[in-house]
Amino acid sequence: MKRISTIYMLSPLITLIMTLTMVSCSKDDIHITKALNEEINIFPDYKDIIIPCNIAPMNFSVRDSDNYCVIIKGEKNSFWVHSDDGLFEIPQNKWKALLKENKGKKIAFTIARQQGNEWYAYNSFTMEVANDSIDKYLVYRLIPPYEQWLKMGICQRNLENYEQEPIYENRLTDYNCVNCHSFPMQNPDKMLFHMRAKDANGTVLINQGKVQKINTKTPETISNLVYPYWHPSGKYVAASTNIFHQSYFYNHDDRVEVYDINSDVVVYDIENRELLSCNVLNDKHVFETFPSFSPDGKSLYFCTTPALDSVPDHISKMKYSLCRIDFNPETRTFGAEVDTLFNANKDGRSINFPRVSPDGKYMIVTLTNYCNFSINHKDADLFAIDMKTGKLTTLDMLNSDEAESYHSWSHNSRWIVYSSRRIDGLYTRPFFSYIDKNGVAHKPFLLPQKNPVKFYSDFMFAYNIPEFVKDKVKVNPHKIAEVMSNRHAGTNLTFKE
Repeated sequence: MKRISTIYMLSPLITLIMTLTMVSCSKDDIHITKALNEEINIFPDYKDIIIPCNIAPMNFSVRDSDNYCVIIKGEKNSFWVHSDDGLFEIPQNKWKALLKENKGKKIAFTIARQQGNEWYAYNSFTMEVANDSIDKYLVYRLIPPYEQWLKMGICQRNLENYEQEPIYENRLTDYNCVNCHSFPMQNPDKMLFHMRAKDANGTVLINQGKVQKINTKTPETISNLVYPYWHPSGKYVAASTNIFHQSYFYNHDDRVEVYDINSDVVVYDIENRELLSCNVLNDKHVFETFPSFSPDGKSLYFCTTPALDSVPDHISKMKYSLCRIDFNPETRTFGAEVDTLFNANKDGRSINFPRVSPDGKYMIVTLTNYCNFSINHKDADLFAIDMKTGKLTTLDMLNSDEAESYHSWSHNSRWIVYSSRRIDGLYTRPFFSYIDKNGVAHKPFLLPQKNPVKFYSDFMFAYNIPEFVKDKVKVNPHKIAEVMSNRHAGTNLTFKE
């Protein structure tokens, strides 16, 4: 393979044309001879994005299976990848070295197609390599869409390569429901999720690889813990308790609606095995849900809507506001006053999933026209709230005509991952976006796969609740099944208001 000239590596289109004959991209010494000045579509759309400096190779495909070549070049070095089936599979060792050499810089991609004995080049595109890394692992639940969930599991994916392995699969406990996993500050050593089953019902608490079964339903609460969020200290978990129903619609864009008929918020004190609450969080005239803590652990955010007597008949009136209350982790007490940060009555929309960046500067939320199960709402979009000014801004770069819903932050506050149905309107897939220091969200990109076209065409599971963790979750799935299947195991909690 001939070396690409320095002038080509600096390359605007004119310079590219001048040096095309100097570029070789096969063992047969085939030269690019002409610039087409045309765009070429690729899947996934990785054009002109910002990527982490430790992300897996961003493999992509073109539509047909002609002979293609892509030249990938950084500031100093370059290499090429050949394809005769449309897939460009980037060697991981070369990719890793290229990212390391080009932090804070752009990598250029030039795709060329063979026509007869000549090679024609399409317009180049770039990927900018951020100085900021992304958390090494992503944890998510894999589930068939629309509640056909006989088989499901919570899995973890190494974002530096394509390795995925299960944390837990429901086949180990008679295909029960497994849901709502959560970690404190992206810490993989502590984890919480719930299991609904006849013999293995309860909440799973994992601490340094040790598994404990918790019975989180008390006589004073309406249900087990449902939507959890850890306190940054790792000593508390805020969670909602919900009684919810679902309805199916045959002549509506939103095919399924899940809605509360009752809900409250509690804080689980892990060391003292108590559920803490107060009048504001346990108001019978209000539905409270989706709690989350601030990064300093002194504020508890939650979403509220007035209680309705006949929810299905008036579901369009269910619009959730965003509230905040003080929380003192030392005294385990709540403040007396509640701040309303987003008033659904004034705005006319419903808010959910408040998530504050670890640096405390921004909160990302999901807004829908009504209700709170945004994953099933085509109108669901992501918005940002400036935590200093309280200003609400739409994240247009991240939104589509399909549902954008659950989201979480990386530990360095530079990356978010969120669920989107933008590809086909049916399956939720994880998309990532770089959030710069000014809070600007940049063009999102789909979770990389070794063969993305084949994978996303054939894979019949949706990604649910994507959560960053800094490293691998180390726990034995069979130990979880053993502990949870023991009817005589389980720690009971007390309620304190």
